[in-house]
Amino acid sequence: MYPLLDTINTPSQLRMLERKALPQLANELRKFLVESVAKTGGHLSSNLGTVELTIALHYVFNTPHDRLVWDVGHQTYAHKILTGRREGMKKLRMHGGVAGFPRRDESEYDAFGTAHSSTSISAALGMAVAAQLEGIDRCAVAIIGDGAMSAGMAFEALNNAGAMNTNLLVILNDNDMSISRPVGALNNYLAKLMSGQFYATARRAGEKMLGVVPPVLELAKRAEEHVKGMVTPSTLFEEFGFNYIGPIDGHDLDVLVTTLNNIKHLDGPQFLHVVTRKGAGYQAAEDDPILYHGVSKFDPDAGIVSKAAGKPTYTQIFGDWLCDMAALDQRLVAITPAMREGSGLVRFSQEYPDRYFDVGIAEQHAVTFAAGLACDGMKPVVAIYSTFLQRAYDQLIHDVAIQNLPVVFAIDRAGLVGADGPTHAGSFDLTYLRCIPNITVMTPADENECRQMLYTAFQMNTPTAVRYPRGTGTGVATQKEMQALPLGRGEIRRKGEKVALLAFGSMLKPCMEAAEELNATVVNMRFVKPLDDDLVESLAADYKLLVTIEENTIMGGAGSAVVESLESKGIAIPMLQLGLPDIFIDQGDPAQMLADCGLDKTGIIKSVRLKLSE
Repeated sequence: MYPLLDTINTPSQLRMLERKALPQLANELRKFLVESVAKTGGHLSSNLGTVELTIALHYVFNTPHDRLVWDVGHQTYAHKILTGRREGMKKLRMHGGVAGFPRRDESEYDAFGTAHSSTSISAALGMAVAAQLEGIDRCAVAIIGDGAMSAGMAFEALNNAGAMNTNLLVILNDNDMSISRPVGALNNYLAKLMSGQFYATARRAGEKMLGVVPPVLELAKRAEEHVKGMVTPSTLFEEFGFNYIGPIDGHDLDVLVTTLNNIKHLDGPQFLHVVTRKGAGYQAAEDDPILYHGVSKFDPDAGIVSKAAGKPTYTQIFGDWLCDMAALDQRLVAITPAMREGSGLVRFSQEYPDRYFDVGIAEQHAVTFAAGLACDGMKPVVAIYSTFLQRAYDQLIHDVAIQNLPVVFAIDRAGLVGADGPTHAGSFDLTYLRCIPNITVMTPADENECRQMLYTAFQMNTPTAVRYPRGTGTGVATQKEMQALPLGRGEIRRKGEKVALLAFGSMLKPCMEAAEELNATVVNMRFVKPLDDDLVESLAADYKLLVTIEENTIMGGAGSAVVESLESKGIAIPMLQLGLPDIFIDQGDPAQMLADCGLDKTGIIKSVRLKLSE
């Protein structure tokens, strides 16, 4: 089925092929990718787009001696297959299997662990400098998508690299952004370069106007390079200090190999602009690259077939609330760093386009942009993943919290996220949020509570955060009517004896299940900050053991807030804090991951009984 691919297990074997054999290898590799990802799920569109580029890079460069740093990692499946991990693709993104992103501990060919955008140029620059300091003849290559190029960190790295005489190659994989539609001035800039029409038109117009006055025309020609610098994107990178090459066809192996071979012998920072097509070679993905960005298992012959709608996800709950709230308050503005599809903002972007802002992959900017809006009377809602908010922590503190501005953070993907592993897990938000003054932190236990908490947050004139997990909830129907919850007040969901389980957010359901067997009291705490101190104090008086349960790291999290509350009142009582351990938890099935952490019914029962036996 794969006569050529079957012979390639390492890049050294790839480099033994004749150039004329490479297109066949690309066809086989692309076919394998479609069939493989269809069985496991994963990222497809962007990976199909980089097949030829991956082959060319490993064909030209002496990997792993030469360093390839793949930004994000949505484009690295072909890289993994060609570097000895083809069999491992059977367990892609599963427990114990190949990661969906580059990992240093997985392969010597993974020069740098990536998953968050825009880190590749900085890392590759560090490697280039290290080689220079050690006197090693080594190439460092950063491969970055146009979406990731929209982040500030990428330009910080370009600014630094362009002023250094290091052998760094930056490859811009321009594919119109693989997750959501391209946005921003940079995209417009790249589009001008692709067409070449802007500068061509300007030049023709200049010649027509100045042709009757030869001396002026001559002057204009002398200034041509300056004019070019004003209107063509290539010069943007040249002004940063790079030698700009391109754009070239990212699916033409002959052009790719020739170009890379030439670049390999150049000194100093180089910038290669490669244009690829998302989903290339698989028609369904070409037609709808966003649908095929991240896929579940599907039949490659039939493509993705829409299924009957099941329980709404927390993301959908948020999206519906946002539209309902926008209808009630014209001050509402929604902001996302890059992904309306992933953040539940598709409907809002259609119904309220003037109040919808996709700011590109720019988390820091998103938060400070929201702060500016809040200063002048708007009510911004920032839809952001927990793990991505980490990138804007300074802005959260400095630009929002210190100024006590009414910005609502709708924090998606809180807790463990399954197949995307530790790079995307929202394990730390309760810890890093609760230590910030002025902020209110809420943890909804079900779909309706999520809706009402979002409404509660929106009514406040201070910074607020509502954090909810990935996927579906417990199936609780949402109430159309929105009502603000009492601030900083929890609720007792079940009365029992001796043991009180203090559940935060997603942990309410397993606590209710465990409580039946333990005959324990269950409290839906709702608020991490302000904590319901009065309720905690009363529980301490009535029970022998208080157990806090959260889908967040134990260190400094919601359980620690309870301990601090009791300590402040001089109350001593046996405590048990359950949550995520002090390790990075590998990818896998979310339910199994929680069970492994002792955060399912069985684990809670076991931990409580062990504590009681002490």
